[in-house]
Amino acid sequence: MEPDGTYEPGFVGIRFCQECNNMLYPKEDKENRILLYAPHRGSLRDPLSTTLALPQCRNCDYQQEADNSCIYVNKITHEVDELTQIIADVSQDPTLPRTEDHPCQKCGHKEAVFFQSHSARAEDAMRLYYVCTAPHCGHRWTE
Repeated sequence: MEPDGTYEPGFVGIRFCQECNNMLYPKEDKENRILLYAPHRGSLRDPLSTTLALPQCRNCDYQQEADNSCIYVNKITHEVDELTQIIADVSQDPTLPRTEDHPCQKCGHKEAVFFQSHSARAEDAMRLYYVCTAPHCGHRWTE
């Protein structure tokens, strides 16, 4: 949360009621077609009635308009080893450079393709990844 009470774009955090300090939950205002944040509203039963009353907050009626329509973020990051498994034919990619200076330690094949990681981690930025080009090997390593 920023000092002015707003949230940075793409950040979905826990918000709290300014009146009663309860956690705020996303709530749709269907009539005005906007997203609001409001305290959890439980259905309260009128003791003299057999029907449920309208949902209402147990503490207050505070609600605020959402400054962002995103209520959940699922960030998925992949390691380079996982990406080479996803792309099974990486060793046959004609656009990747090839080398015979780094033979496969698993099968002894002399040729390998290599590439650099596009990882956000600084320590992986300049690392070279090698994949054996032998048809039934596919061994991966770094140096």
